[in-house]
Amino acid sequence: MKYPIDGACQCGAVSYRLLKAPSMVVACHCKACQKLSTSAFSITAMVDIKDIEFKGEMAEWSRPADSGNISAARFCKTCGNRLYHFNPDEPEKIKLKPSNLSDTSIINPTAHVWVSEKQAWYQIPDGVKVFDKQP
Repeated sequence: MKYPIDGACQCGAVSYRLLKAPSMVVACHCKACQKLSTSAFSITAMVDIKDIEFKGEMAEWSRPADSGNISAARFCKTCGNRLYHFNPDEPEKIKLKPSNLSDTSIINPTAHVWVSEKQAWYQIPDGVKVFDKQP
């Protein structure tokens, strides 16, 4: 994979450039991520904030996480497309939603989390780490 990789929300009002490979890519099966993705799970790429550049205005939303931390999200003010999540107590790390990259070949989860809430019909591939909840 050659970096940087560009990405953008659905309408293009927010764009970004991923400068370096994510530290990991995870599939989350929690009920909140199922609602977010309107699918069986949501894909997240763990990225250091110094390795990504954003352009455009984003809105923010947050909720308490089961851990007691805050799960905050930034999204396009125009189309509502979610760009990333973050913990305000750890602003140097973000959880990028990589499905809006121009090259989605990095989307290959090496771990599946919250499988205790997984849809019964989805079969997790062999060879990936599996966690009942958040590791």
